[in-house]
Amino acid sequence: MGLKKGQKAPDFTLPSTSGSDFKLSRDLFGKACVIYFYPKDFTGGCTAQACEFRDQFADFKDLDLPVIGISRDDIATHQRFKKAHNLPFELLSDQSGEVCKKYDALVPLIGIPKRITYLLDKGHVIKDVFQDMFDARAHIQKMLDNY
Repeated sequence: MGLKKGQKAPDFTLPSTSGSDFKLSRDLFGKACVIYFYPKDFTGGCTAQACEFRDQFADFKDLDLPVIGISRDDIATHQRFKKAHNLPFELLSDQSGEVCKKYDALVPLIGIPKRITYLLDKGHVIKDVFQDMFDARAHIQKMLDNY
């Protein structure tokens, strides 16, 4: 089920679609945020989930709640995905899967990321976690409802 509520979220550094490395403790210092892990760019469920985050982005922005997406796709693929779907948030590339492992976000044996979403408070303690491989849109509402 992933990491638990009340646990400190592991810090990490990953390449970002912004063109620079993203470091959780530096780039979102003192900010609550949503970090969602997803299997693969340009697949049906992942596209629906990313577009739902995009469509609800104003709600997250009003709450000053940044959204970060992470998969094992490379930055070039993330850039195409972000552009194709006009995504207003950063996507991070975890090609090695190390961050996915830290967040218990890898499917055992096959090594693809699970569809799991974390809501972190301002101290980066996990406030909520939601995992559902098939109902991609439910992740967004769960985060908004529990912030």
